Amino acid sequence: MAERLKYFVNGEFRESKSTKTTTVYNPSTGEVLAEVPCCTAEEVNEAVAAAKAAFPAWSATPPIKRAKLMFRLNELIEEHMEELTMSVAKEEGKVWEEAHGDVLKAQEPTQFACGIPSLLASEGEALLDASKGYDTVRYREPLGVFAGIVPFNFPTMIPMGWMTPMCVACGNTIVLKVSSNTPLSALRMVELYKEAGFPDGVVNVVPCSRTEAELFLTHPDVKGVTFVGTTDVGRHIYSTAAAHGKRVQALCEAKNHALVLEDAPIKRTAAGIINAAYGCAGERCMALPVVVVQESIADELVAEIVEQSKAIKVGPAYDKTSKLGPVVNDAHRQRILKWIQTGIDEGAQLILDGRDIVVPGYENGFYIGPTIFDHVKPGMTVGDREIFGPVLCIKRCKDFEEGLAIMNANPFANGSVIFTQNGHYAREFARRTDGGMVGINVGIPVPVGMFPFNGHKDSFFGDLHCLGRDGVRFYTESKIVTTRWFDEEAKKSTEVSTWDGTI
Repeated sequence: MAERLKYFVNGEFRESKSTKTTTVYNPSTGEVLAEVPCCTAEEVNEAVAAAKAAFPAWSATPPIKRAKLMFRLNELIEEHMEELTMSVAKEEGKVWEEAHGDVLKAQEPTQFACGIPSLLASEGEALLDASKGYDTVRYREPLGVFAGIVPFNFPTMIPMGWMTPMCVACGNTIVLKVSSNTPLSALRMVELYKEAGFPDGVVNVVPCSRTEAELFLTHPDVKGVTFVGTTDVGRHIYSTAAAHGKRVQALCEAKNHALVLEDAPIKRTAAGIINAAYGCAGERCMALPVVVVQESIADELVAEIVEQSKAIKVGPAYDKTSKLGPVVNDAHRQRILKWIQTGIDEGAQLILDGRDIVVPGYENGFYIGPTIFDHVKPGMTVGDREIFGPVLCIKRCKDFEEGLAIMNANPFANGSVIFTQNGHYAREFARRTDGGMVGINVGIPVPVGMFPFNGHKDSFFGDLHCLGRDGVRFYTESKIVTTRWFDEEAKKSTEVSTWDGTI
């Protein structure tokens, strides 16, 4: 019988009273790993209450002491790196190298958060004699309880990298609604937070459905919401939570495009495209599912991509020789298969079909092999909407201007890439592309954690992105303090000068 998981509130694991559960699978084998409860509304409220109760003491903890706990947490992540990597591989299906990268991308923001004393200090301002005899200082202070709503595709990086480290380092507390498809890694990571010495109630984890998560958007004790997921849901979360006076950052869908110009090196460019398109089985918002290639080299590049794609080893996630693992579960696999059929129905040319792949010994796993559509035309939804699987679409263009126009016509703008050896076009591309994260001969232009994850257009709703200094600002608010002190003569005077902000 599969293990029934617990939720984590106020420093302890608790049994949910809910009778609703979701099955957690091992995507490589199709076997059941666990059953995760859908926490009740009362249990979600209980988690918010625990986070609220923990906030006064935690926010009053000096940033230097909070940083010491972040340093200890970083050590624990390092010590448990292999265990955490295996957890991600088993529950999400990422091949070993990618699962390891998932954990590293949780560790990276943790290391950035270790510098919270300096980060908070650098975000402040001070001016002596802002007006004659008046001194003004700006501080940044934590707000209270934040809610994090997490997708399935990065079980450690998103909840324990993008959301939790900067939130709690700034002095806030958090309640995480983790994905019911991939909850195991986050539940293990929260144990490391406790082992590192974080007080009870600072980090809480409650798996639940959208119905219960809706409470975060209107709850009077939740000060902000951070979300990663689909655009329709992100737009709803942004509009609803903002209407209730909450801070919101909603990171949403993508359909990242690469523009390949005729001077790009064919083999190297094809390798970069394949790594970006098929990494994590395409289940990431910085995947590269569309290539816009100049017609003069299109046939040659497409042939090279097909040849290299056929050589990819598809296999179980924890086999360290596998290069493409399964997708997260059969329901998602069926969704991708429907998208492939849609592409066929729309008239795109299916030149590499990964639908019937079989991995010997793992016949019940949720595999889809590399799949490529060529001659994808404007208006074909397969080339415009997020598929979230190992499906690559080829669009063709006459030149730089037409290619850039094709890319910028898409409503999503997380990342955009150009492959070229021409400095002029590279510069023009960086200046004129709609993408918020731009790669010049870099297939996955995700910045390191000291910079924000910077989506644009329908890929992001909010004002401040996650990570980097945007993260510090999102999880804090400004307080401006103006002071005046008097000498002995001034103390005797009844004259009151008016502070008007002028010199």
